Parts: sequence; C-alpha cells; structure tokens
Amino acid sequence: MARNALSAKFLETVPEPVPVDPRSELLQVLYQDALLTRPLFLEADEHQQLVGDLEVLQASLTSLPDRLFGGDLTAFARALGMNDDQISCVLRGRNSGVTRLSRADLYADAAGFRLLEYNMGSAIGGSDAVDIARGQLQHTPFREFVEEHRLTHVDTLRSHIDTLRIESGVAPGSRPVIALTDWPSSYTSLAPYIQAVARRWSELGVEAHACHIGELTARDGGIWLGERRIDIVNRLFMLEDVLSGPGAMALMDPILDAAERGEVKLFTPLDAELYGCKAAMAMLSDEANRPLFTARELASLDRLLPWTRTLREGEVTLEDGRRVDLVAYALAAQHELALKPTLAHGGEGVVLGWQDGLAAGEWAERVRAAVDGPFVLQRRIRPVSELCADHNGALVEWTPVWGVFTTATVTGGAWIRATRTGSGADVINLSAGASMGSVFHAAADGR
Repeated sequence: MARNALSAKFLETVPEPVPVDPRSELLQVLYQDALLTRPLFLEADEHQQLVGDLEVLQASLTSLPDRLFGGDLTAFARALGMNDDQISCVLRGRNSGVTRLSRADLYADAAGFRLLEYNMGSAIGGSDAVDIARGQLQHTPFREFVEEHRLTHVDTLRSHIDTLRIESGVAPGSRPVIALTDWPSSYTSLAPYIQAVARRWSELGVEAHACHIGELTARDGGIWLGERRIDIVNRLFMLEDVLSGPGAMALMDPILDAAERGEVKLFTPLDAELYGCKAAMAMLSDEANRPLFTARELASLDRLLPWTRTLREGEVTLEDGRRVDLVAYALAAQHELALKPTLAHGGEGVVLGWQDGLAAGEWAERVRAAVDGPFVLQRRIRPVSELCADHNGALVEWTPVWGVFTTATVTGGAWIRATRTGSGADVINLSAGASMGSVFHAAADGR
C-alpha cells in the first residue's frame, strides 16, 4: 500500500524504475549505483505542516540557552555534556545569530513525521542530492507526471551556497575563496568527494578548494591554503573531533583565533552543534520544560519529537502521565527504546533495544554503564515503508529516512536514505549500504 495518494498515483502511472541521468560527477563519486528507483513524494498539506513544524523546532532549540539558562551559553553547553575544550570552541568565532542551515532526519510513521536526529551547521551532508532529482527529470514519463501534478523540488545545493553567502556577509557579485575543510582522518577517504563538491561549487559563483584543517596556515593576518588567502572556511570538521586526540586543539586554535580577529569567516561556527545535540532534544521533550513554550510551539514539538530523556537516576513522566524510575523502566522496556550518545553523529554509538541478537543482559549492561554519561533514551519509532519498483518491475518495500533542510532562503528541500525493509540494517546511512533518493512535493497553492 502506498504511503500517500500522490505515491499511489505515481505507482499506477510510472510503474517502471526511473533512471538518473549519469552526468553528475557528485553522484558518480559518492553514491555511484546506490540510488532508489523512484523519487518519494510529499502531499501539499504534509509538506506545509512539516515545514512549519521544523521552523518551530529550530526556533525552540536555539531559544534553549535563554529559556533555561538565562542566556548563559557556557552553562547550556555544560548541561549538554561538553568538556572545556569543546566549550572553548563553541564560544569562539560566533556570528550575531545562529546559522539557519540544518537538516532534520525523520521517519514517517502512521501519524506523521517523527524526529530521529537534528543536524545543524555546514558539516551536514545531502544538499548535493538535488542532482538525483534533476537526473530523474530527464526520464520522459516521470517528467510528464511531475508536470501533470505540478510538483516541484528544492534546489538544496543552491540554497546551501546562498546561505553561506548571506551568513558570511559576502558582497553581492563577489567571488569569495572558500576552503572546504575536513578533519585529517576523515579527509583521507572523503577527499575525492570533497574535491568534486569544490568543483561544483566553483561553477556556482564561488572559488572553492578542498583540504583538511592541517593544510591551512595562519600567517600575514589571514588564513592560507598554500598561496591562496582564504575568505571563508567552510567547516566540515565537527565538535566531536576535539576529542580525537591531544593534537586536536592545536589544529582548531589557529582557525578559531583568526575567526575571532575577523581575519577569516567560519561557516558555520561551532556553536551550531549545540542545537544538534540529542541532549537538547531531551530538554525540549522533558515535561518539566513544557510551561516555557506556547500552545502552538508544543503542538509542533509534540508532532515531531519522540519521547526522549537524558539518562539519569530518578523518576520521569511517560507519555501516558505515569511516573516511573527511568533506569528500571529502560531495563523493562528494552524493545521500545534506543540508547544514543548525545554528541555523536551518523548513528555512531547508537544501541537499538530491539535489534536482533541483543540479549536483555547486554542491554542492561549498556544502559547501566551509560547512566549519568552523555546519553539519552529515545522512544522507538515504527516507520511506514515506501514501495519502489526493483529492476524487474516488482514492487518491494524500503524504509526511508527523510532528511529535510532549512536554509536562510528556503525550508523543505529533502533527500532520502533508505534500506530494504527487513534487511536487518540497524542504522540507515551510506556506510551501512543505504540507497539515496530525491523528494518532490506538491505546492500548497497547487501551482
């Protein structure tokens, strides 16, 4: 059964796989043949509600320092579980406001969209997946379907670069020099992809170069990559990289110091990662904080947020109003809960209580070891599958994660990561063998 009416119409009209034009270098380098055989669709009303809910989510997250900590960003960061070095990074090189660039990762369940993880800042991936949508539009039957139902998609790559220009204060018409800067350990494997991104960005009004942070030098009142003075460091390294070893701060400090002095722009500053922390989600979910939000805000947050609590000794309130001891409840409700580290990304360190082969004893050991550490417990979400034709034309079920973007110019662009339903994949990402897909939506006014 199709997830919505638009998907049902598509499966009737275009039953065969929709090929992707192979000319995109980005798709060839990163995704290769790991592509879904069709786009996924959002009806106008669900797209409109999702966009509105994500706007509320972002505003609520970025308001937490003021609502809970009297504007004290250091106290907020400590409450999220950050150490002194991470807090130092967060406080340096900040802009007057928090970035608008974010990606919410969601499951669609029977009631709507539910948040798995929230990612904010320039290290998020997926904006280049707009090339999947463009490539699919070369397929005549699909293009005719899009035209008939007046569907559209967001150019997430363009809006990403527009956000960089706006938030970095780039003068209109100028061509800034940008360093797409990763961490040394991850750059080893990602260099071909980041270099391809740099070439694509350089076609869109900027001069972009790929590197890792160890290749940048601070001298002559600026940041340099070889003999090129850099205007903007586009940060692909993350706050968790501070924990990678004793030399981490020595790599961070020159860039952050230069940003503090105004010698280079940092897109995006590391304060963005405060709001993508799962402990921040737990603060929004906590019943003790509900009086701080309006009825409209709570309606959006209740639609999006699964029950999430920081793992501590003591009592909590469940969705039905019952008060329970959190640790005892976690041990008893293993198959309904996920244990997640607060500051990691990409599914790293996540333990799903329902995963095959996880004995009750091992779950209990993991939960007890995580008490009072940087971990949250989150209610299991049961996603609705999407039907996609295989290469023989038979419909098979896939479980998608919807990655939905907000930027300084537009909200609601999306990409898909999906695995075959029942494949046993515990976390849906590229390294786990996921396939990528595009998203088209109907406009609210039907045009």
